[in-house]
Amino acid sequence: MTASNHPHDESTTLDSTAHLMNRISSQLADQLSLVSLNGTRRPVPPAPPALVLVAHGSRDPRALSTVRALMERVRELRPGLPVHLGHIELNEPRLPDTLTRLGTAEAVLVPLLLARGYHVKQDIPEMAAEAEARTRVAAPLGPHPLLVETLYDRLVEAGWRTRMNDQTRRASAVVLAAAGSRDPDSKLDTNRTAHLLADRLGVPVVPAYASAATPTVSEAVRTLAARGHHRVAVASCFTAPGRFATQCAEQAPWLASAPLGAHPAMARLVLHRYDQALATAEVTAPELASA
Repeated sequence: MTASNHPHDESTTLDSTAHLMNRISSQLADQLSLVSLNGTRRPVPPAPPALVLVAHGSRDPRALSTVRALMERVRELRPGLPVHLGHIELNEPRLPDTLTRLGTAEAVLVPLLLARGYHVKQDIPEMAAEAEARTRVAAPLGPHPLLVETLYDRLVEAGWRTRMNDQTRRASAVVLAAAGSRDPDSKLDTNRTAHLLADRLGVPVVPAYASAATPTVSEAVRTLAARGHHRVAVASCFTAPGRFATQCAEQAPWLASAPLGAHPAMARLVLHRYDQALATAEVTAPELASA
């Protein structure tokens, strides 16, 4: 028998054999992990409760793509966790349809909302109560330091300078633009987020609203200008692009940040609210979780 003229053939065969042996070893290890030391089969651990992201919904097509991108980030951070999406209105899938598909499974609903209000206290719990799925509703995403981390990064991306001299700092301020609600708890939460952001930036931060509450963004800008702040940025406290986010950004006299979107800190915050909900008793109208 003559020697092979292609030495790499032998190497390729060895590589293939090694790959096959590794696969067999991995599969065997997976099987053995299900067997206890006394030879009995270990019970398969139950699947974790599903995480259902609850988005408001928007006619802006960018909103749905943004929420889906955030959902993928959550899945990447927690492989093996079932993650679903449901909307309160305007977009598919609607939350009741998502819950129907879950059957009688256990699920945690995480609102992609940034403060308490009617949707968190009424709409979502009512939809959950009508479903067969065993659900609990997590707290909204704000206020929380991870939300502030995202707001800060979005401002920096828009051109906010992280280093300022004293004169520039005295002239600078931020309007925190939020959706707004008639619920006083919503305003408390937004005020808390503004306070945390002011601590992070070292400049005044005034909350303002797109609807249902005052001041408006333009009113907040005028108030800050009257106080000598002529470099006023608008921080977009919206989960995704939409009508309100666009209207608020258009009123910025200087720069406006992008909505929060699929920022890595937002994905971590979603999972934090999920874990918090699992660690507490099931509730139908979540109170503000501590940051």
